[in-house]
Amino acid sequence: MNFVVTGGAGFIGSAVCRHLCANPAYRVTNIDKLTYAGNLASLRPIENAYNYRFEHADICDDRAILEVLHRDEIDVVIHLAAESHVDRSIDKPAAFIETNIVGTYRMLNSALEYWRRLPSEKKSRFRFHHVSTDEVYGDLPFDNSVFTEQTGYAPSSPYSASKAASDHLVRAWNKTYRLPVVLSNCSNNYGPCQFPEKLIPLVILNALDEKPLAVYGAGSNVRDWLFVEDHARALGIIATRGAVGESYNVGGGSERTNLGVVEAICDILDNRRPRSGGRRHRDLITFVADRPGHDRRYAIDASKIERDIGWTPLETFESGLARTVDWYLQNEWWWGPIRRERYAGERLGEVCEGAV
Repeated sequence: MNFVVTGGAGFIGSAVCRHLCANPAYRVTNIDKLTYAGNLASLRPIENAYNYRFEHADICDDRAILEVLHRDEIDVVIHLAAESHVDRSIDKPAAFIETNIVGTYRMLNSALEYWRRLPSEKKSRFRFHHVSTDEVYGDLPFDNSVFTEQTGYAPSSPYSASKAASDHLVRAWNKTYRLPVVLSNCSNNYGPCQFPEKLIPLVILNALDEKPLAVYGAGSNVRDWLFVEDHARALGIIATRGAVGESYNVGGGSERTNLGVVEAICDILDNRRPRSGGRRHRDLITFVADRPGHDRRYAIDASKIERDIGWTPLETFESGLARTVDWYLQNEWWWGPIRRERYAGERLGEVCEGAV
């Protein structure tokens, strides 16, 4: 089976490529534009694998995408390429509209043209798997409510609005043109090779540098956390076994407050890399003004994917977080150049005049 993974040099995309390439029956083409968060170092374990190939291309270049689909005789598209950081979407929303909405539109057009030309047997096997976020559902109160596949969309940020729009485009291409699509919406991912603008790697690396650990507001916002390798397994299963036209929520069943996550990282670092003079890493925690439009809580009901196609997460939050901290401690070769050359850990997403 031949896969295209868009955004395969990104955090989740690289995990998906590594996961798929472990199956000798699969061949994987990674399409990535290599924007600031794309990192081919994340593909080092498979860069010379016989069943892996990298294509430097932009998803907005529909002719280039169509050429790859034909040349590599693709059976499954896993569409992950996206701008994904909420804080950056507040500062510069235009890139999110262009990549997440226009880029998905162009991917759908390329996939549709390719699919229509396939012989009947390959046509019946083809899938376009669009990967999205639980943030499209908006905000949950602090109660026992959860997001299901039937939850209405109510995005709060430019990022989540752009992903909601792309979800609707994918469903429309299925309804109108019969393109065989499947969708998934995931909770917050964490794990190795995550660009250090996101909460968990940012806290780890700022703590190692003895920098303040900024927590928005009171740190009471709640997220459901999903280990990236569990998510990669889920995406492989959905792409190959998910029902056409269906959507699947993927969550880790690990709700934590942001403050609780930061404190847990601090406690692991106290054990793995103690500060001098017996000081605690928790002493670095600093509360700052909240992010604009900061949703209170996300929580995923992942019972459908468990019931229908048999996926459940293997990592608990505790085991996954420990693995993540250990990976960053052991792999400065990967994150060191990023901290020095691309992003040093400063705050993003503060609303300012002219941000759009």
